[in-house]
Amino acid sequence: MIRAAAHLLSGALLLSAPGWAQPAQPAGSGGLRIGGSSTVFPILERAIESFRAASPASARAPIELSESGTSAGLRALCNGRLPIANASRPINSRELQTCRANGVRFIELPIAFDAITVVVNPRNDWARLISTRELARLWGSAAQGRITRWKQVNIDWPERPLKLCAPGRDSGTFDFFNKAISGDADNARQDVTSSEDDNVLVRCVASDPNAIGYFGFSYYAANRGRLRALSVVGPRGPVTPSVASVQRETYVPLSRPLFLYVNDEQLRRNELARRFLTHTIQNGLRLAEAAGAIPLPASTYRLVETRLYRHVLGSAFGGDLPVGQGVGETLRRSLDSIKKPRFR
Repeated sequence: MIRAAAHLLSGALLLSAPGWAQPAQPAGSGGLRIGGSSTVFPILERAIESFRAASPASARAPIELSESGTSAGLRALCNGRLPIANASRPINSRELQTCRANGVRFIELPIAFDAITVVVNPRNDWARLISTRELARLWGSAAQGRITRWKQVNIDWPERPLKLCAPGRDSGTFDFFNKAISGDADNARQDVTSSEDDNVLVRCVASDPNAIGYFGFSYYAANRGRLRALSVVGPRGPVTPSVASVQRETYVPLSRPLFLYVNDEQLRRNELARRFLTHTIQNGLRLAEAAGAIPLPASTYRLVETRLYRHVLGSAFGGDLPVGQGVGETLRRSLDSIKKPRFR
């Protein structure tokens, strides 16, 4: 675990409300803006604290961190308005087209693993595990207005009303969960309590014994006393989300990599961005652990640092959601091109 900085220097860490009404940050300016996924947000909070503690000379340079959801962050990146976007899924094909159309070249940096965690209220004494088929029956668009009671999901569960708490459509968690469970990122019911802020979803489940929801593992880990995680019955049988089950790739299909996407032109012109990202990747394992996320293997962070140092552009995922795909293997394949003689 990292040591917390003795104090947060006034004005150094700005946590702003969602939205991108601000003008683009001028390349080479003294500050840095980062935004996007609420799942990645806790890791970057700790990265900023750690960077401040290690680089006191940079204390007066403002770093603004905001959470608006993966899709909103990537839109701002591809429109040239945001230097660094956090993402809880890979950039998709539509976003890739926008980046190309606007001449935005980016570097893709995996920063941690995550387990999308299905949670219930601790007073729920009937559900201990849930199958992927039951999740699809519960969350798919065909369930809207029809599946409203627990017994309709599983005949052994009680005749009690359901309350559903889910990420909003700008959330990468929304996209990944629905692709993994229902086969399509858009195949999701809308009669739910939704938010891009995972803390809202934590409160939604923690306040109602009839509630069920899903979000990133770190928010569950920080609220274990208020929530209970369900084991998910997938191709490997019932598996509980944990650091071990994700690293062993047994928690499928709801484990995934988390990312930073970096505007390459702004990176080259902004010394603060270069130093901050170097610090974050070099300390990625302990920062992920401190945030309650699931770190990548140490060897994978070295590959990620190579992508940053050599400015390896583009996405290793081709615009697709890598459901069930190991990020380490994908990264190694993505680095093959820079091993060719002309890059040595």
